[in-house]
This record gives sequence, structure tokens and C-alpha cells, in this order.
Amino acid sequence: MRSATGRVLRDRTAALFLAAVVVSGFGSSAMSLAAGVWVKSLTGSDSLAALALFAVWLPVLLGPFIGSVADRLPRKPLLVGSNVVMALLLTTLTAVDSAGRIWLLFAVLLVYGTGYVLMDAAESAVVAQAVDARLLGDFNGLRMTANEGMKLVAPLTGAALYARFGGGAVALLDAASFALAAGLYALLRVRVPAPDRESGRSSGLRQLRNSPVLRPLVLAGSVTMLCAGLNGAALYAVVDKTLGHSPAYAGVLTAVQGAGSVTIGLLAGPLLRRLPERVFTAAGITAFAVGVALRALPYDAVALLACGLIGAGLPCVLIAAMTAVQRETPDAVLGRTAATAGTLMMAPNAVALALGAGLVALVDVTVLLPLVGAAALLTAAWLVAGRRGTHSAGPRVSA
Repeated sequence: MRSATGRVLRDRTAALFLAAVVVSGFGSSAMSLAAGVWVKSLTGSDSLAALALFAVWLPVLLGPFIGSVADRLPRKPLLVGSNVVMALLLTTLTAVDSAGRIWLLFAVLLVYGTGYVLMDAAESAVVAQAVDARLLGDFNGLRMTANEGMKLVAPLTGAALYARFGGGAVALLDAASFALAAGLYALLRVRVPAPDRESGRSSGLRQLRNSPVLRPLVLAGSVTMLCAGLNGAALYAVVDKTLGHSPAYAGVLTAVQGAGSVTIGLLAGPLLRRLPERVFTAAGITAFAVGVALRALPYDAVALLACGLIGAGLPCVLIAAMTAVQRETPDAVLGRTAATAGTLMMAPNAVALALGAGLVALVDVTVLLPLVGAAALLTAAWLVAGRRGTHSAGPRVSA
């Protein structure tokens, strides 16, 4: 593990990417918390505060279209320019000082979500070109570790900064993180592939549907993220009704889940080299399923163990699916295929959060969570049962 991780970190392009992920992830995680608090404090509305997060998620639904833009533009200038634009836009949020100007915050958050989808598609394509196919799992695992690590520390920083100086200060912190990320992307040495017009006509959805490797992984990811949304919606009901704690205890459970995600990010590369992708993914889904079911039990120790299992298991399907997309997809359509896969896997999570909010009011979580865990477990069983004859034919060949 140390050798492979060292090879990734010694690679100039991979190291620059990971540095950009850490920098921009810190600012984004701080801003994600501050945005909802900011809206709540200015308007007093819980619904508008929740809508702030939805504004960031909404562009994910347009992933196939946004991803095709990343395939049509030079990717390095796109990454640099997108980060510069976001840095400039975020500085305008210093003008949001009353409920009458809250529209500006929502407008920036919509652009924010669009930029995230666009840059994620471009990053996936550049990484697939620059990183050895055998190390893609290690890279994506380290990227997951960096993202989850920032989620453990950045929200606290954002909360403290907001409490002391207000939302404008958090926006400026995020703007600085985007500006620094733009500088890191500018240092990249990116090979420009020869255009392939034939592959360029294909859609991301067609690429996923026609691939016996990608189709089951993305489908399993969609079902698992649907279950994850239902599980997430039950968080405060578990804290209050099952464990008997105040809402603040949710922070403890979230931190343990984040620690599990950080750990699996470090182990993902070595495990993907030793296990077939379907087996690795199914093992992660199984850990997630067990963790979700265990949350129905009214014991603190069990709840902490459950969150650790959920944190370790849930990223497996995302890491495996995106690694396979990067390896199996021709370069000419990699941006749109990565964005489409992201939409298919992440959109169910957003839908399930809304659906779960209603289900929690109607169904006791001690009944709901075991059912959700059982659905995830069936998904893992289906993935393993159908894996014969669907192994990858080898590393991805650029178009």
C-alpha cells in the first residue's frame, strides 16, 4: 500500500490534483455548512435554508449535458478558468447582508453546483490520461480520503468564521481556495489527445448501457445511494428517538462515519488490485447494509460501530465505479460518461433524502432501517451473483 501510494504522490500530475482537491475541498466544505446557516439567519426560514443545499445539488441532474461541455473544450484551461470564475463569483457574496439580497446567494450556489459537475467531469478525463491505469484505484481512494478528511475539519472552521465575522468571510475563504486551486491546475502538464469524431458522437448514457463492466457497477451505485439517502434522512430520528441524545450528537456520529471513509480511501487501491471490482463493491455495500440495519438498535456503542461500517462501505461503490469509468471509457466521451455516471449515482441520494423525510414521519426507524439494509444487501448479492463473464478486458485505451 505504501509503495502504490508513494507512486501516486510522486507523480507530478496526481500530486497537483490531490493538492487542488484538498484546497478546494476545504473551502467548499466550510461553505456548504455556512450557506444554510446564512440563509436561516437572514430569513428565519428552515425551508429556505434546506433549499440552499438543494441549489447546489440541482445541477447534478444535468450531468450528461454539462459533462459533454467538458469533452468539447480544452480541459486544462477549463479547470483553470472555472476555478477563477468561481473565485470571482464568491466575492460578490460579501454584498449579501439582508433577506432582500438572498437571491444573490441562491444564484451563486446554482453556478457553484454547475461548476462542480463541470470540473469533476474534466478532472476525471485528465486523471485518466495522466495516471497509470493500475494506480487509478489508489488515486481515487486518496481523493476520497482527501475529500472526507476536509469534511471532518472544514465545517468547524466555517462555523467559527461565520460566528465571528459572518457569511461574507466564509465566502472569501472559499474564493481563496478556488483561486489557489486554479494556480495548481495551471501547473499541470496535460497531453491533448487527437480528436475522435466517431466516439465523440456517442452519449455518456450509451457508453454506460453498452458496457458489461460499467452498467452493473453504476446500477448498484444508484440503488446504494438511494438507500444512503433514506439512511441519511433517519439520522436525527435515530439520535433522538433511538439513542435518546440531543441533536448535537449527530456530529459525533458523522465524525465516526467520516473516519471510516478516510480509512477505506487509503485501502481502496490495494483492495481493488486484489479483488474483482464487483466483489470489492459488493463487500462495501454489505458493510454499508449491516451498518444501516444496526442503527435500529438503541445502544451508543452499536451506533458508533454502525456509522464506522457505513463510512467504510459506502465509498467503495463510488470509488470502484468511477475508477472503472476512467479506465474503460474512450477519452473523447470520458467527460460526459463520468458526469452521467455521477448523475445516475448521486441523483437517487437527493430524491431519497426528500422521500425519507416523509417516511420517517410515518414509519418507525427501527422498522425502516432494517428494511433499507436488506435492500442494500440484496443489491450486493445481485452484484456478486452476476459477475461471471463481466471482467474488464484490460486497461482503458484512449480514443
